[in-house]
Amino acid sequence: MRIGLLTEGGYPYVNGEPGLWCDRLVRGLEQHEFDVYALARSERQEAEGWVPLPPQVGRVRTASLWDAEDDGVVYGRRTRRRFAECYGELAASLCATAPVGASGIAETTAPRAEGTGTHDQSAHEADRFANALYGLAELARDEGGLPRALRSETAVRALERACRAPGAHRSAREARVPDLLTVAARLERALRPLSLDWYGDDGLGAVDLCHAASGGTAALPGLLARHFCGVPLLVTEYGVRLRAHYLTEPDSSPPIRFLLAAFHGRLAAETYRSAALITPGNTHARRWQERCGAERAKLRTVHPGMDAAPFAEAGESPECADPHTLVWVGRVEPAKDLVSLLHAFAEIRRAEPKARLRIVGGPSGPEGAAYLAHCRNLAAQLFPDEADGPHAVGSNPVSFEETGGPELPSRAEAYASGALVVLSSVVEGFPAGLVEAMFCGRATVSTDVGAVVEAIGGTGLVVPPRNPRALAEACVALLRDPERRARLGAAARARALELFTVEQNVAAFRGIYLDILSRTPARRVVLDDTGEPLPFSVPAEAHVPGRWTDAKVRAVVRGGPAWATDTPVRATAARSSEDDGVAGSGGSEGPGGPGGLGASESATGGGRAAVPAAVAERAGAAVPVWAVEGARTVVPASAVEGARTAVPVSAGEGAGAAGPVPVTEGVRATASISATEGPRVADSVSATEGVR
Repeated sequence: MRIGLLTEGGYPYVNGEPGLWCDRLVRGLEQHEFDVYALARSERQEAEGWVPLPPQVGRVRTASLWDAEDDGVVYGRRTRRRFAECYGELAASLCATAPVGASGIAETTAPRAEGTGTHDQSAHEADRFANALYGLAELARDEGGLPRALRSETAVRALERACRAPGAHRSAREARVPDLLTVAARLERALRPLSLDWYGDDGLGAVDLCHAASGGTAALPGLLARHFCGVPLLVTEYGVRLRAHYLTEPDSSPPIRFLLAAFHGRLAAETYRSAALITPGNTHARRWQERCGAERAKLRTVHPGMDAAPFAEAGESPECADPHTLVWVGRVEPAKDLVSLLHAFAEIRRAEPKARLRIVGGPSGPEGAAYLAHCRNLAAQLFPDEADGPHAVGSNPVSFEETGGPELPSRAEAYASGALVVLSSVVEGFPAGLVEAMFCGRATVSTDVGAVVEAIGGTGLVVPPRNPRALAEACVALLRDPERRARLGAAARARALELFTVEQNVAAFRGIYLDILSRTPARRVVLDDTGEPLPFSVPAEAHVPGRWTDAKVRAVVRGGPAWATDTPVRATAARSSEDDGVAGSGGSEGPGGPGGLGASESATGGGRAAVPAAVAERAGAAVPVWAVEGARTVVPASAVEGARTAVPVSAGEGAGAAGPVPVTEGVRATASISATEGPRVADSVSATEGVR
């Protein structure tokens, strides 16, 4: 099958663990073809280039989220009015969001009791947001783009009117002009995928499945591909965007935080509603998704796959570790709470004077560099350089190192150097570093945050965050008990090899792809170079009556654009008044005749020819059963070249009907021609002389 992989700031650009996960997935599913649609976050990311791509990646299309280019599109008065209406509706849905609860999550995203007015209001605002979002997408498709409009004064004024409208939330009403400008700019950046030309038959419309590697902006192209082309969407999240917003926007003003949180919450709810399946990477992310409105029936937890090969040597030789050394590995930033770790190590040193601590990792940005300098100063104050004797050089028991040097060429070497691995974070998603330590067969002491407990299970010790004394006591207990350390390390390695390897991750997504495609109707009939349908191109189950028979079917010529074929024409069987439980318009003995033929719908537009089931039954028409029971079949225009159907069904010629069934002149369709029977029109409506 052909997969459209949607990324933001990750694959195929050189990046961290998210990009590596995508690369492992693509290489593991070599039997599928991948088209990568990537959104770049920064100029530096684009300058660093791509990772080497495997042959199953057919093409890569990229777009920038950091460079706001002017599309040059100038709207007319009517188009400006249409944009103002759609953008105003979107802004109004954000301002009407209920207050943020104590948990920090917008209450409207949580499920409500069906009988409450709050639930109805929440559903109304969710529909309002979705209609406005798709309205902007259709406007961008019709007019060629939205960037200039999203940055215009019209957008700011529409946002201001929504904030000042009666019923707007208090935080929205407090927004000032600088706040409105900031929110408008952030919305323009988030909505930039609406203006991309990715949604035609030569783009995402040609794939069998869209797989978004994260939520938020990355999933937006998948939403539009589903809206315009009916492509199913799969969403994989290892960190929910709404949670990231609360963690990364602590210094913004309350109106900015409120409006952006409302946008991320609304977008997440619409993404989860439209997705065929959602695969959180851990239970922690799953709880956030459920809080944001995801249905439990759509959720399937798939743990991230990590390469265990680099850590195999350390895991198979645990005896090489220094029994007195503790190791911390990761990115240095305030969320890792190294200050608490240093204070805990001060207590560990009092209980175990031979203990040493190795902090391995570089700073994360300017904030991380400042935090690293602070931790170095604190370590120098807590642990003055100590010498073993009067003629020895003093050394500090705490060392700050980075991988890549001669002493620590890799992360595996860092884990292997210590007998105990420590995690002291106050905020954590899925602890990838902890899983690496488990691959190395090391016992762990961690704080109870994020998905830590889910990752380690019962193979390590867990303490509350920001509690140096508890952290120190757990570390001392394991340092003094080498047998227990060995048991926990072996159990941790076995658990990691069972749950967190690349092989299990790839196998899970292989099954998920097939599961989604098996429940997805055929969206197009594939024709060969001569215009004939390819055998077995449409699965037989696509014709089985059911809810999927309403899906739009398109005919696409292989090797050519979609416009090379005529627009397909649909033929539907009209429902009788008996089926609807309502008497026919002409009564039981009136013009409609028995069976309620008078209530049949006539094909008055949109290319539908109505053929009542009763007519087909009495006349012996060659109409398939599935064609007269509410299902719709598609006839390629090439099958009936210019034929116009204006054939009334006479009441006295074998049909038993009291009146004619009109069929609007100009409708080119019959009820029994299938897409695989070629251009034969004979026996299309009737098999007897009673129906002409």
